Amino acid sequence: MVCNIRIEYNISINRCASLVLLHKTVFYYKAHGTNDEFLLMRMNEIAATRVRYGFSRIYILLRREDFMDNHKHVYKVYCDKGLNLSFKRSKRNRSAAQRQPIEGNAYSLHDCWSMDFVSDQLYNGSRFMGLTVVDYYSRKCLAIHAGSS
Repeated sequence: MVCNIRIEYNISINRCASLVLLHKTVFYYKAHGTNDEFLLMRMNEIAATRVRYGFSRIYILLRREDFMDNHKHVYKVYCDKGLNLSFKRSKRNRSAAQRQPIEGNAYSLHDCWSMDFVSDQLYNGSRFMGLTVVDYYSRKCLAIHAGSS
C-alpha cells in the first residue's frame, strides 16, 4: 500500500507511512521464515523410539541436543504434526507399551524358557502366589513354586 502511494504521488517513504498511520520500520521489515524440517524430523525420531514420551519430555531432550527453539514454537510444531498422545493408559496396562516383541523362536525342547508370577485367592480370602517356568517350544510347565508371599 505504501509502495503504491509512493509511486503514484512521488513522495518519500516516511511521508507515505505517516499518511497511512504506519511506522516506517514496518515497511522495511522482512519476515524471516522458520524452517522446521530438522526439528520435525528429530521430534519424529524421538516419538518413534520413546513411545510414551509426551511434549514436555521431548522438549527436554531437544534442549539437551542444543535446539534453541522455545517451548511455544516446539509445542506448535508438535500439535500441528499430530504427535500428541491421544489417550492415557491405565496403570494396569502401562507397561504393555514398553514391551518388545520376542526375538527368535524356539526350535527344540529346552531352547527357550519363560517364567511368570501368577496369583490367586482361596475361599477364605488368603492370597497365594506361584512362580511358573514354562518351556517356550512345548508349552509345558517345567516348575511351579507356590507360596503365600
